[in-house]
Amino acid sequence: MKRVVQFVTYLMLFGFANGQGLTNKLANAVKLLESDNQMKSALFGLYVVDQNSGSVIFERNSSVGFMFASSQKVITSISAFELLGNDFRYETTIGYDGKITGGSLPGNLYVTGSGDPTLGSWRYDNTKEQTVFNKWIAAIKQAGIKQIGGNIIADNNNWETQTIPGGWIWDDIGNYYGAGVAGVNWRENQYDLKLRSGHKVGDKTTIVATEPRLYDTQLNNEVTTGKAGSGDNAYIYLPPYSTTGYIRGTIPPNESAFTISGSFPDPSKQFTLLFVDELKKQGIEIAENADAKSVYSKITPLATHLSPSLDSMNYWFLRKSINLYGEAFVKTIGHEKKQEASTDAGLHVIKSFWSRNGIDTTSIKMVDGSGLSPVNRVAPAALGTIMQYARSKPWFSSFYNALPLYNGIKMKSGTIGGAKSFTGYVNGYTFAIVVNNYNGSTAEIVRKIYRVLDVLK
Repeated sequence: MKRVVQFVTYLMLFGFANGQGLTNKLANAVKLLESDNQMKSALFGLYVVDQNSGSVIFERNSSVGFMFASSQKVITSISAFELLGNDFRYETTIGYDGKITGGSLPGNLYVTGSGDPTLGSWRYDNTKEQTVFNKWIAAIKQAGIKQIGGNIIADNNNWETQTIPGGWIWDDIGNYYGAGVAGVNWRENQYDLKLRSGHKVGDKTTIVATEPRLYDTQLNNEVTTGKAGSGDNAYIYLPPYSTTGYIRGTIPPNESAFTISGSFPDPSKQFTLLFVDELKKQGIEIAENADAKSVYSKITPLATHLSPSLDSMNYWFLRKSINLYGEAFVKTIGHEKKQEASTDAGLHVIKSFWSRNGIDTTSIKMVDGSGLSPVNRVAPAALGTIMQYARSKPWFSSFYNALPLYNGIKMKSGTIGGAKSFTGYVNGYTFAIVVNNYNGSTAEIVRKIYRVLDVLK
């Protein structure tokens, strides 16, 4: 018995000494980083805990609010797993009002959404545009409808009309990563704009096409030809519900169809007009200038489309950092828990949930679900604690597998003007690390952050 006690004591002392050694190594690595010229006007934060004991191994400015950018997505992800469930699926239904007579429907056709961000997405076989359209049109024909006398209505199912969160900046809105979310979304609310460039710097460019077609929108092209190898430096400025936008910046020379991606200014309207064209293409007649009134209490269902499960959506959300998915998750949480599909409602539920689980609400100041806004502030200790919380949950493997692999470490990264962050798991430790307001190259600051994380390997 005495030997057992001695052995256990030895292990405890060894672990303590090992922990002390790691703490000292981290302190030295952090000191080196903070003394770097890139950090002259920067603020650094780090929080590291032992996964088994939960004890804090190292912290620096861990209670200070930082811009974590897309690393903040893990809060939305973990909250969605807890508040919506691993198997949660969105439902989109198609139905009609009125009475079908001789193949003619004098009423309206409705597509009622619940915020599904994957509807029409190319990422899954059952969500692809043509697959969904074919399924719905087959149901319409099966019902005997050959002609629709009313309107094609995208019913946003009481979702708020504000498609993007407050705090997003002008340079992001209008581009694919700044896509807003509505009750009825389509193709991840993204279109591709193809441009033809000139042969020399300063030459004008021309718009070749948009795929799919961008309806009722005028894009004024101010993009010019840049230097060879300059890459994509073009941005689309097209706010929600606007019919006029601008494209500015540069693209490389000698391009015949250079692609940049934008976001639909009105996702539900774009979907509706695309659906009308597809109905006509497949032989369904649509009345022009339809004036049929909506009669919501008498809708006859035709078909229901189910999204992939939440764990599958979360994979793409974290792995490809799709902002649209995060904003949809937040609004869905608000809808499911407060019957209010809004960003504010969803964030209120999320913050309340973490408050009940010991996270000080002042350490999570979120204005969106994706981390795109520079107004967001999260403390490293709060982020690290939430990441540690996830480890004990039955859905953790789905969450963990969705994390990208950087520098040999499973972790989510975040990048926004002057900010770089990571949060993840390595060698028995959970961590959150961030630098705000660094100067110089992002690639260089990442390399220096990796030096700190390498200490944990």
